[in-house]
Amino acid sequence: MTSKKILIGITGSIAAYKIPLLVRLLKKEGAEVQVVMTDAAKDFVTPLTLATLSGLPVLSKGFDTETGKWNSHVELGLWADLFVIAPASANTIAKMAAGIADNYLLTVCLSAKCPIMFAPAMDLDMYKHPATQENIRTLISRGYRFIAPASGELASGLCGEGRMEEPQEIFNRIKEFFQKKQRFAGKKVVVTAGPTYEAIDPVRFIGNHSSGLMGIEIARAFADQGADVTLVLGPSSIRPERSNIQVIPVTSAKEMFNATTATFKNADIAVLSAAVADFRPEVVADQKIKKDPNKDEMTLKLVKTDDILKTLGQNKKDNQVLVGFALETENGIENAKKKLHSKNLDMIVLNTMNEAGVGFKTKTNKVNIITKDDEVRDFELKPKSEVAQDVLNAVYQIIKK
Repeated sequence: MTSKKILIGITGSIAAYKIPLLVRLLKKEGAEVQVVMTDAAKDFVTPLTLATLSGLPVLSKGFDTETGKWNSHVELGLWADLFVIAPASANTIAKMAAGIADNYLLTVCLSAKCPIMFAPAMDLDMYKHPATQENIRTLISRGYRFIAPASGELASGLCGEGRMEEPQEIFNRIKEFFQKKQRFAGKKVVVTAGPTYEAIDPVRFIGNHSSGLMGIEIARAFADQGADVTLVLGPSSIRPERSNIQVIPVTSAKEMFNATTATFKNADIAVLSAAVADFRPEVVADQKIKKDPNKDEMTLKLVKTDDILKTLGQNKKDNQVLVGFALETENGIENAKKKLHSKNLDMIVLNTMNEAGVGFKTKTNKVNIITKDDEVRDFELKPKSEVAQDVLNAVYQIIKK
């Protein structure tokens, strides 16, 4: 972690007394550490202790009346490679989720362009409260990295979840973050996401309920780990928000076919998670089709769309990795394996629609990852951002071989 710039944000929790050890561990590894504290945090650990260990003055306000210095939260947010908020109190987590910036730490948080980790610390009942759990889910859905609290004895005397993870484990998570950050450096990755819309006339279309979130989270994850990403994106209101992701917007299956096959030629990895229509109207009307008062039905003839995954599989080079997605309602594993082998994939990710929290327009997903040697890995229900990490881990194992 030599020369990595790390912000440590400390909020008002008794677990703040543990943070000097985290600062010490980071400094020994060669990192530059800047500590930001709320006023409440000073009741649990002194700025002098943290300044001595970090080698930099501790910041807690934008304007320092003693020195006359302005501490720009914008510049600080741009300076950091990683912002770690530990301990993160229930109050601070709630404000982060709501976008409130009523202290210096929170203004830095809203300005930060770097990834943000947060390690909650609070009493058991506060942690388990539905509002806190919803706030945590909100932050995770925005890409914040969650360091789950451990179970153990709490300051209140209760025993259970809410105890901030130990400094050594937080340090390990930070170290792992920087190790992963460059796992796909130099790799060109193509990701497809979202639905396709197949026009019936200028007004109507055949489509599906995909939001594109799963594929976008995969694109974000690759970009965060150093890849040069091309995202072929069907109609979606979600944007990837990464400078190293080139978005190619498409509408129809044909447009997605053309864009994906063209970019795959120079790609190292392709992950096809888009919900592409299997059929399209054979004829698209030039004008809006009017309802005929003398007819109670209308026949619409459909024809197959181009099979993007099969085409890429047929043209895949030995040094390319191709990953597909399968959405099934029955016989999921069996059908996914057939798709994996018939289309010459290296790996397939299976979604099963008949489980709660899985499928279109959800923030969570539950998948099986199947490799071409028919190894099946089952994962629990989790946020799609975390599912994306599971997919990347599996892809990394393939390219390491």
